[in-house]
Amino acid sequence: MNVSGSTILITGGTGSFGNRVATHLLKQSPAEIRIFSRDEKKQWEMQQAFPQFQYIVGDVREEACLEEAVTGVDLVFHAAALKHVPSCEKYPYEAYKTNVVGSQNVCRASKAAGVKTFVALSTDKAVKPLNAMGTSKAMMEKLVCSQNQNGGDTKFCCVRYGNVMGSRGSVIPLFKRQIENDEPITLTVPEMTRFLMTLDQSVGLVLHAMQHATGGEIFVRKAPASTIGKLAEAVCQKFSPKGIDHPIEVIGIRLGEKLHETLVNEYEMQRITEEELFYAIHPEYHVPDHRAEQPLGTEYTSNNTRQLESAADIKLLLDKMGEVEFYI
Repeated sequence: MNVSGSTILITGGTGSFGNRVATHLLKQSPAEIRIFSRDEKKQWEMQQAFPQFQYIVGDVREEACLEEAVTGVDLVFHAAALKHVPSCEKYPYEAYKTNVVGSQNVCRASKAAGVKTFVALSTDKAVKPLNAMGTSKAMMEKLVCSQNQNGGDTKFCCVRYGNVMGSRGSVIPLFKRQIENDEPITLTVPEMTRFLMTLDQSVGLVLHAMQHATGGEIFVRKAPASTIGKLAEAVCQKFSPKGIDHPIEVIGIRLGEKLHETLVNEYEMQRITEEELFYAIHPEYHVPDHRAEQPLGTEYTSNNTRQLESAADIKLLLDKMGEVEFYI
C-alpha cells in the first residue's frame, strides 16, 4: 500500500507505538495523520513535538465518536488498549470494554467508512491466555481477523509481538527509574524469559503487515529472547554506576504472569507461511496451499527462540532502543 497521499488514523496514538509509527509515516508524505486517544494531556505533550498532526479526543468504547474520526481515512492502526496485566486482573470488565468492545467499534466504523487497510496490535499474551489482558486481546484478534469473512473491501489483519523494549509500562523504564532512585531492581523470577524487540522493529512489523495483508492474517516478527535475570544484569551494566553490583530483589511471579511466552502456538503453526524475519498466521477460513510444513506440536516461544545469553548481546539491543523519555 502506498502511504503517500493517504489519510491515516492511529487509535491510542499518544502511546509508545503511536509516537514512533507516526514519526515513520510522516517521512512517507501522507496527506494527514490523525491521533485518536482519550488522554488530552498526552495529546498536548505530543502536539509540542508534532503540531502537524490532527488530534482527536475520544474513547474507542464510544462508537459514535469514531464515526467522524474515520471519515475519509485510508489506513487505520488500532493501538488503543488496556495492557497493564495487574490492572486488567483487578478490573477485567474494563479490559473487556476497551480491548474487545472498543476493537469491535473501531472495526465497524472502519468498514463503514471504506478504510482500505486495518492493522490491529496484539501481544504474545493473547496466545494460550492466562490473564485478563491476554484473554481480551485473544478475543480482539478473533474479532479483527473474522471481519474479512463478511465481505467488504477493507483488509483486516493483526500483528502480535512480545516485550517492546522501552515502551511505556514495560520493565526497562522501571529498572532505569529504580537505578536513578538508588533502589534495588525488583525481579519477578530471574529464569523467566521474554522476547525482546525494539520499538522500531515493532513498527517495522506493522508496516510489513500493512503491505502484505490479504485479509485475516496475524503477523509475527521473529525475535530473540533473554531471561529477566540477564536483562536486569545488562541494564545494570549500562545504566548503574554500581554496574553488576547494583542490588537486585526477587519478588516472585505476579498474578496472571507466565514463566515463558508463546508467539505462535502448535495449532497456528500448521497454517503459517514463513519468511526470514516474519511468520504469517493465516486464518482458518483461508489457509494457503503453499504454507510451511511444521512438525505437529511445534511452537514458537520465548524459551525456544534464539537466546541472548550474555549481557553484552542484550546491551546491543539496549543501544538500539534509544532514549525512553519520550515514552514514559
